[in-house]
Formats: sequence, structure tokens, C-alpha cells
Amino acid sequence: MANRKLKIRDLTLRDGQQSLFATRMPQACIDRLLPLYEGANFYIMEVWGGAVPDSVMRYLDESPWERLRICSKAMKGHSLLSALSRGRNLFGYVPYPDSVLEGFYKEAINNGLNVMRIFDALNDLDNVKESIRMINELGGIADGAVCYTVDPKEEAPAEPAEKPGFFARLFGKKAEVPAAPEKIFTDEYFVSKAKAMEGFGAKIITLKDMAGLVNPARIASLMPKLKAAVNVPVDFHTHCTPGYGLASSLVAIINGVDILDTNIWWFGEGSAAPAIELIYIFCQKLGIELEANMEAVGKIRNELYDVRKQLAAFDLNKDHFPKAFDPLADKLPAEIDALFDRAIAAAKANDEESLLAACHAIEDYFGFPKPNLLVKDAEVPGGMYSNMVAQLKALGASDLLDDAMRLIPKVRRDAGLVPLVTPTSQIVGSQAVSVALDRKKGNPDYSNPSNQFISLVKGEYGHTPVAVDPAFREKIAGTPVETPYDVTKYKKPENPVLEDMGGVKLASNQEEYLLLELLPTVANGFLRKRRAEEWEKTQAAAAPKVEEKPAVEAEPVTGPTLNAPMGGRIVEIKVKPGDKIKFGQTMLVYEAMKMENDLSSEIDGTVKRILVAPDQVVATDQALIEYE
Repeated sequence: MANRKLKIRDLTLRDGQQSLFATRMPQACIDRLLPLYEGANFYIMEVWGGAVPDSVMRYLDESPWERLRICSKAMKGHSLLSALSRGRNLFGYVPYPDSVLEGFYKEAINNGLNVMRIFDALNDLDNVKESIRMINELGGIADGAVCYTVDPKEEAPAEPAEKPGFFARLFGKKAEVPAAPEKIFTDEYFVSKAKAMEGFGAKIITLKDMAGLVNPARIASLMPKLKAAVNVPVDFHTHCTPGYGLASSLVAIINGVDILDTNIWWFGEGSAAPAIELIYIFCQKLGIELEANMEAVGKIRNELYDVRKQLAAFDLNKDHFPKAFDPLADKLPAEIDALFDRAIAAAKANDEESLLAACHAIEDYFGFPKPNLLVKDAEVPGGMYSNMVAQLKALGASDLLDDAMRLIPKVRRDAGLVPLVTPTSQIVGSQAVSVALDRKKGNPDYSNPSNQFISLVKGEYGHTPVAVDPAFREKIAGTPVETPYDVTKYKKPENPVLEDMGGVKLASNQEEYLLLELLPTVANGFLRKRRAEEWEKTQAAAAPKVEEKPAVEAEPVTGPTLNAPMGGRIVEIKVKPGDKIKFGQTMLVYEAMKMENDLSSEIDGTVKRILVAPDQVVATDQALIEYE
């Protein structure tokens, strides 16, 4: 074991900040960190993909392409730069044709990307095959990620209304014990997916445990099988939210994993991946060389403390910082040092209970968050949890968090037992919130299915691990038959000429147009701001001063109205004043929790006024359209 080496993929600048701070780290913070990363000797740095393209436009008003270029220029090839891609969904929420995939991968590689980690939220191999081929042909490194998930918990049978008497129990017919449901997510299931991805051309295989649900005993069983089945390096990606992350990472190291995903101290643990500093101590004790410059890591760690302070508004644990720690300079108390030895001994002996106890004691000593039992029971990713907290807070419905979390397993089963990783985590999470709102209002479940949930149940995202009940599919999607997404019907988004800004086009080049293709709603607002800024600069000197007219008091709403079922943003308005409307007709499209929803008329009538505008943010129950 003395000659073994462990490569590191650092997640701090992408998955770490996404899991802990809802992807709110501005470019100015990244610019402070990049010079220190040059000497860190990480095998791979994950800097892009996931929620970054969406979030940096949506919340930070920054260009995702510029972020990738800056990272590439700063690193000068010292570490491979990686991104996370959702297979046929790329960074968006709908499937795209091959022409869009190829254009985006080509642009990403031209802007400095090296490794594209490709996964499909359903583990549908048909959705990743072409992406792996394209990345390889374009000169990138295709990393095939198998999404880990678990079978749902077995539901206890309902108690009979009246228990049978003694003689009935003695002579009566014995109750039939229902057969245990078939196990879907076995070791063989994941190994078969990994082998297929290697066959497609993947140069790395990642076991992607986005929810942190791989417990130590399972990784001890699964990792050796993965290593034996494939001939390319195996990477392990997990999170610490439910309390397994650190212990399972140790077991993965002992069982031969080639690459481990970690974060740097202030961005590690909790709902993120394990802290590299703790992994370093384990490797030192195991005689394994961790391939990272820990002195450079220390310099980054020092800067990250201030960065985390700057992100306090989005920090789920802002009042509970871990202790400062430098593994190169700080001596551990004897009893804490002994916990690392105890954890290693327990991992080698497959004593999961002792291993978890030791790792939790280590994390507790350093002040990291305790296991989140709510997340563990609901089986959700940490990033999904943090986003739900932020979004419910914005909706003014934080009291529904527990109800929504408890509904996630039900929604997941109804939708075909999908793994929870973007976009399915977002689709299922937002639908669980919607069902919680339905129940609060006394409405039937699924009264307001999002367009994406409808597409998922219909079959447009691919084959789900378990077939959707045809009756449920008909209820949600209007057809009992699984219907795949027809890429031949894909329509390229318009790139309109902005007459009020000098006649320029909304997207000024190919990379901007790709943003419109992938994230049309958020990119539209982002690009309009860019063009407006450019137009204002050219007009500032010549523009005459205009006297402001006094505000006209708005006419009061007197007729019946169509109201927003939950807060969100207006995407598209499909009617105009004077239109005759039928019950059930789609009036507008609005976005809530990143999901688009068609809002239909609940009456026959005539449109009197449109009370909102495209891109406007609206509150729950806000009047949107007034009828005559």
C-alpha cells in the first residue's frame, strides 16, 4: 500500500459552493483564489457546469463563458478543468438534439474545458452515449458518471381495524405476508452501467453519490466490483449530508478508488463533499500519497475563510463555523488522533457502526454539521435541500419545508423511482413543494404539475428505472403510453432584433446564442441587460433630458382574476386584452423554483387587462390577468 497514490478532484469552486452557498460565489472571489490554485497540484478542478451557467446569470449577472475562460487562463494547464453535464439535458431542463450538444461541447472545450463529467438523471444509457462520443472526438476527456441511489423503504402494512381473537389467531387462516419488492439498485445494476459507459468510450468512471446515501458497507461491496469490472480510473463522488460521506470515502480509499472528490476545509463537509484535510490525515496513516500540495491548499484555505464570510447571507451554517485547522502545523489531541486510527481499523474490519461513530466524533470535534436525519430519511441531495430552503424562504412558505421533504419519496415513486440529481431532483423537489401547497389549500395532489414534471412522467426525459403507472401517467400527461422526446420537433429559439436598442440582435455571438438555447428564460433577461448597457453607453452623451411625467394611479381591479398559485417569474403571456377565453385555455407560462408551469383559465370569459409583464417577479396569489 505504500506505493499507492490517490488523485484529487477539487470541487470547491463548483460543487462545494453549490452545496453550501446555493452557487452564489461571485467572480471577484474566484479571481482571488485562482492564483493560489496554480500550485495546488490537484489532478482535476471542477469549476463549471452543474448550476453554474444558470446561477451566475440568474443571481450574479455574470457570464458563465467568461468564468470558464478566466479559470483556464489562470490555471495554465496545471490542473485539468472539469464541468458537470446532464447528458442530453446539458445544463438545462429539457432534452436537446445532437446538434445542440455538439455545439455546446465544442464551445466549452475551445474555452478551456478538459474533462466533461457526463451523467443522466435516470441512468438511461441512451442519453449519454452520444455525449461521450462527442467529447472524445472534440479532444476532451469523457468522464462517465453512474448516479447512485437506493430502493425506497418498504412501507409497513396497515394495521387491521380490529385484531383477531385468540381462537381466530390459532385456527384461522394465516395472513399472507406480502413479498418484498424487487431490488432495483443492486451492485450489479451500477456495475452494468459503468461497463456500458466504458464501452462507449468513457476515460473515467465516476460513482456519483449526489445525495450521500452510499453507506460504508455498501461502498465496501460496490467499489471492488467497479474496480474489477472496468479498466479506466474510478472516481468516487459523495456528500456528507446524511453522515456517511467521510466514512464511505475512507472505505473507498481502502478499496482502491483512484480519484476522490473533496472540498477545502471551509467549503467541506455538511451538505458538501468531505474536507481534503481530513482525507489527508487518513492517507498519511494508511501510507497512501495524496497527490496535492497541502501547503498551497493551506493558502487557499486561508482565503476561503473570508470568502465564506462574504457569502454569509446564503450560508446554511453561518453561525456554526468549524474550528480552524492546518494538518501540516496543528497537532491533534491524542484522543482525536486515536479516532482516526479507530476509524481505519473499523473500516478494514467492515465494522460500520464503529466506523461511523469514530467519523462522527471527528467531525463533531472540528465543529462540522451533524448528520441531517431529515435529508437522510427523505433521500435527497444536499444541494437540492439547500435550494429548497432558499426557494421556500423566497416564497414566504418556509413552514412547508418539513411537509415537502416528507413528500419527496412519494413523488419520486410516482415518477418512476428516479434518482435525485439535477434535473430530476429539482423537478421532484419543486413538485413536492407544489403538492404540499395543494394539501395546505385542500386541493387534490398534483393540482399544479410543472411542465417538466409532466415531461418526466410522459417519458420525454428517457426511460425511468421503474415503469410509471399508466393510470398516473394519463392523469399527469394525458396519455397512458410512454412517449419519448421527439428531437425532430426541436425549435431553435428566436434571436430577436432589439429595435429599441439600435437594431442589434439579442445574442451577439455563438456562445450567447448557446445560452439562449440551453436556458432561454434566464439568458433572455441576462442578455437584454448586456445589450441595454451597451446601448446606454452609446446614447449617454447624446440623449436629451426628458422631464418625468407624474405617475398615473393604476385603475383598481374590479373583475375576476387569474392568480399565481405560487411565487415566480412570468415567462410568456399567451393572451391579450379583448381575447375570448375558454375554460382550461393556457393564459401564460410562469417559472417557479426553476420549473416552468402553464397557467390555465378557470372560467370562460374575456380578457380585460394583463396585470403583469414578461420577466416580472410575482408573489403567491398575486393577480395576473383580469377578466371582464
